Amino acid sequence: MRIHLTSVFVDDQDKALRFYTDVLGFVKKHEVPLGADKWLTVVSPEDPGGTELLLEPDGHPAVRPYKEALVRDGIPAASFAVDDVEAEFARLRGLGVRFTQEPTETGPVTTAVLDDTCGNLIQIVHGG
Repeated sequence: MRIHLTSVFVDDQDKALRFYTDVLGFVKKHEVPLGADKWLTVVSPEDPGGTELLLEPDGHPAVRPYKEALVRDGIPAASFAVDDVEAEFARLRGLGVRFTQEPTETGPVTTAVLDDTCGNLIQIVHGG
């Protein structure tokens, strides 16, 4: 068994696609219209056949309070592995990305937390 698909709820799929591709560096895998929304996934360019991230609309009534509670408590909605948190932090900050946690060593891992502009906090991590 392996993870095939996971998702983050986003407040605007087009804005999310731009952020997750143009800023974070993922590549679009699928974009299938489904009424007003889309089945919209991105993947790592290093593993195009790997786990897909669904940029899922946050229209369900339970989703926005959930997302707001996570952000308010500083809890990331997802965690992405990077080769070097400090370097990725510098690259992303140079692109105007807002971080809620600068690179922090916690035992064998280094993490940082960013705002994805779509209502989520996202953790980047290296080590472990």
